[in-house]
Amino acid sequence: MPTIIDGNALAAQVREEVALDVAALMHATGVVPGLNLLLVGEDPASAVYVRNKGKDCEKVGIRSTIVRMTAEATQEQVIAQVMEWNADPAVHGILVQLPLPKHIDEHAVIRAIDPDKDVDGFHPINAGKLLIGLDGFIPCTPYGVLEMLRRYTIETSGKHAVVVGRSNIVGKPLAMLLAQKRPQGNCTVTLCHTGTPDIAEYTRRADILISAVGVHGLITRDHVKQGAVVIDVGINRIELPDGTSRLAGDVLYDEVAEVASAITPVPGGVGPMTRAMLLRNTVTAAQRCSV
Repeated sequence: MPTIIDGNALAAQVREEVALDVAALMHATGVVPGLNLLLVGEDPASAVYVRNKGKDCEKVGIRSTIVRMTAEATQEQVIAQVMEWNADPAVHGILVQLPLPKHIDEHAVIRAIDPDKDVDGFHPINAGKLLIGLDGFIPCTPYGVLEMLRRYTIETSGKHAVVVGRSNIVGKPLAMLLAQKRPQGNCTVTLCHTGTPDIAEYTRRADILISAVGVHGLITRDHVKQGAVVIDVGINRIELPDGTSRLAGDVLYDEVAEVASAITPVPGGVGPMTRAMLLRNTVTAAQRCSV
């Protein structure tokens, strides 16, 4: 049986550590870390994500404020709200929940966020810092994956990592981080995507296989070599024969678990760590502001 990488347990550890850092910062400086979240529109999944992030903040002592705008809000209104938070010294982290309504240019909104408050790590300045190995905010999902590898003492140096997915949020930054000469890095990295012919030709060579495409069943037993570490970032809602639905990843868990040395479940794997690393980034932002 493989090692099950328990994201819920790891996220609880991170929250405990963050809570201690929040208390220490408040004691030393009187600063209470603040995270402001903007939700535009009525997407049910986004509403749940934002609500859960607010609850996470409450657990660790971070002050959170959620502002909701209707789907009819203009791009100018959204950017004006971001600029207001940029100017507020009590706001250390800004998160604009994606996706935004189609009439709003999400890249323009992301660029409007002060890079020092960009706790999602999406701003081009933070993306550039990540690429060349400078200290900036790492996007929360790649950050969470690195923490999972670290806390389960999974060796990365000299290993072949295959990342399936080329998004700006997960695939590309994760591939760059794994390739860098750093802890939880120094890998030889192959980046695959939906345009890659015969993905299995590449994934079967992976010591560490990470799928972040959002296609249920993309990774089967035939895609994975014996003893590989498998990290499933995909989140898909699949319909069951009885009319109900459940969450599942990109990986066919039961059959891949027969050959993997370690594997993340969905749910309960990468997702909880993504939320936990948002808290870590927010406290880091507050610590930098208080120096």
